[in-house]
Amino acid sequence: MAVAIPAIYRSTVGKKAVMAVTGGILVLYLIAHMVGNLKIFLGAEDFNHYAHWLRTIGEPAVPRRTVLTLIEVVLGVSVVLHMWSAVSLARRASAARPVKYQSKKKSHAQGYAVRTMRYGGVIIAVYVVWHLLDLTFFVVNPKGSDATPYERMVADFDPSRWYITVWYVLAVALVGLHLHHGIWSAFQTLGLRNPRRDRALRGLAATVAALVTLGFVSVPLSITFGWVS
Repeated sequence: MAVAIPAIYRSTVGKKAVMAVTGGILVLYLIAHMVGNLKIFLGAEDFNHYAHWLRTIGEPAVPRRTVLTLIEVVLGVSVVLHMWSAVSLARRASAARPVKYQSKKKSHAQGYAVRTMRYGGVIIAVYVVWHLLDLTFFVVNPKGSDATPYERMVADFDPSRWYITVWYVLAVALVGLHLHHGIWSAFQTLGLRNPRRDRALRGLAATVAALVTLGFVSVPLSITFGWVS
């Protein structure tokens, strides 16, 4: 079994399966994270209580932050495997087609999707690093570690820091595009796509991506425009 798993992963099917599974983990995390962020509309007390709960899951059976750390480890491994699989598949596809045939040009939509996944992924990676420095390690947050989670969030997207809001919205929009294309590709990888359910699956991918995008951008926009303060 120890030998079989690496062998399976080295195959194209195995890499696509790893991308689909890790992508599913990341999608579930995004949805859960979005729901948590939306608690800010319930007020400071509810939002701070949620942030505190994340760090105390499992107490007193396990030490503080144990479960959250395990979740972060799983997410980190999923991100690495997801990106590595994507790079490996791209290199394999490029090696299999060393000559570009003029008669088989990519469609505009296909080329756009590829560029979005490739360059959007880089921007998303930079955003994740900034997000961790901001709201996990408090290095770049205006309020720092002494403030409450609610105060840090509000300070982050203060109207005077509109450029941070623009940066956040841009990154989340790219996450949405990445999510839409990724979910749609995962359906194909898992063998769920066929002519009969094609339209429904397209609609599902677009709906999930749109809801996650709107859910995330609603928080910084509401703070910047003064609806949450």
